[in-house]
Amino acid sequence: MKIVTSLSFRGQCREAFEFYAKLLGGKITAAVPYSAMPEAEGFDPKYKDWLMHCWLDVGDQSLMGADMDIQWAPNIDKPKNGFDATLHTDDADQARRWFEQLSEGGKTTMPFGPTFWSPAFGACVDRFGIPWMVNTVPPADWQGPK
Repeated sequence: MKIVTSLSFRGQCREAFEFYAKLLGGKITAAVPYSAMPEAEGFDPKYKDWLMHCWLDVGDQSLMGADMDIQWAPNIDKPKNGFDATLHTDDADQARRWFEQLSEGGKTTMPFGPTFWSPAFGACVDRFGIPWMVNTVPPADWQGPK
């Protein structure tokens, strides 16, 4: 079994997924615009380049995404709430790089640094409105901050 998070955007799905692919070293394997739908005739042309389905593979992990407008997702214009996309690594320097790039142009919700559970952790909302947590998995002998 595989659980895949699906992220929603308002016209920035392609830009966001290209950014995530570069940041995480992944590959976009699908990017299907609304204009490719068989029922696209009569569809509002302003959505023709929006993505109805996007898929990003990073190693054995994946993210899905789509562009949604208010008539399809009434709360799409509100801040994302109740979830975080989360990255885990045992490399604190890598975690810091991810955090710095994700938080650029966004909002830091917890500054990157040591916590009682991790040698390096941070939380932010990226410039696309997606909340992220970046966690460094502690080594077995880690004692926490002193």
